Amino acid sequence: MRAPRRNADADWDAWPVQDYLAENYRRLHPCDVAVIRHHAAVYRLLGPGSVERSVEFGAGPNLYPLMPAATACRRVDALEPGAAGHAYLRAQLRNGPDPSWQPFYALCRRLDPALPRTLAAALRGVRAVRGDARAVRRGAYGLGSMSFVAESITEDHEEFARVCREFIGCVRPGGHLLAAFMENMPSYRIGAGPVWPGCPVDAAAVRAAFAPYTRDLTVRRVAKDRTLPDYGDTGILLLHAVRADRRPRTPARMSSSTKAVLTTAT
Repeated sequence: MRAPRRNADADWDAWPVQDYLAENYRRLHPCDVAVIRHHAAVYRLLGPGSVERSVEFGAGPNLYPLMPAATACRRVDALEPGAAGHAYLRAQLRNGPDPSWQPFYALCRRLDPALPRTLAAALRGVRAVRGDARAVRRGAYGLGSMSFVAESITEDHEEFARVCREFIGCVRPGGHLLAAFMENMPSYRIGAGPVWPGCPVDAAAVRAAFAPYTRDLTVRRVAKDRTLPDYGDTGILLLHAVRADRRPRTPARMSSSTKAVLTTAT
């Protein structure tokens, strides 16, 4: 059997941004609604201006995780290592967002009327940062968000867990962590391009990666969205947790809140 492909084996600078957007984000899908509702509920709970700095870890060209953060987070660093994804982010922030993002933001505003009136205004606090976890100081952020990253850049389960730890490490103890994962995502193809490395993970794998470093961990399952291309995944996993102190906790004894309740979104 061949060795699993790892993050460093793929040319992320050549990520097919336009094909990716065309397949996934030119219209609002049911799974997008589920992610936005999940994240918006946390931001509403935190309250306006409560987070000085947050990070979107591996932001890529997906703008919608940045939208519901605009009320709670005074500044958001969109951390992206790939040249293509970073260039798209910079252009969107400089020239204004594509019209296709407006339905996503309309939903965000329905869920949180305190958001700025326009998407362009909501994105004013976002800064596109070229780099990965090595580009930021550990514990630099009061909140971290990661959307479809750790399971979509490697075939190696150990590297998946390491990327999750790097994400957790960006956030200081007591800070909130939000994440979305493709459930059981295999290696995949975007458009007619090359095959990109994917790591099939389930809720147990996500819990194992986060439980030693967090408290109040919840993982919610969203059923597979049949309106999207079939990449081989079986749904989405949505995570919310609070960064614990710096000593990893043993996952052998979990509180009832840490034992994720898996529910299928309607």
